[in-house]
This record gives sequence, structure tokens and C-alpha cells, in this order.
Amino acid sequence: MNLYASTFLIGDMIFQLLMLLILFAIPAVIIILFIVLNKRKKRLERIEEKVDRLLSDRD
Repeated sequence: MNLYASTFLIGDMIFQLLMLLILFAIPAVIIILFIVLNKRKKRLERIEEKVDRLLSDRD
């Protein structure tokens, strides 16, 4: 009987740790996604400026 109770408690602890990790992972993924998309947008703007400069120098 005691072995079953300890197994149940360990299972509960593992489940709670997983749920806690998921709880922290969702906002972290959203923040990382926002940062990556923001950096990509800035990089694209820099490349567009360079292309525009090259095209205007060529004329």
C-alpha cells in the first residue's frame, strides 16, 4: 500500500513540473518569436536601404 502511495506522489510531482514548464514555455516562446520577427524586419529594412542606395548610385 505504501509503494502505491509513493508512486502516486511521484507521478503527481512529475505532472506538476511538466505543467509548470509548459506554463513558462508558452510566454517564453511568444517573446522569442516577437524578438526574432523584429530582428528579421530590421534586417530586411537595412537590406532594402542598401539596395535602394546601390540603385540610386548606379543611375
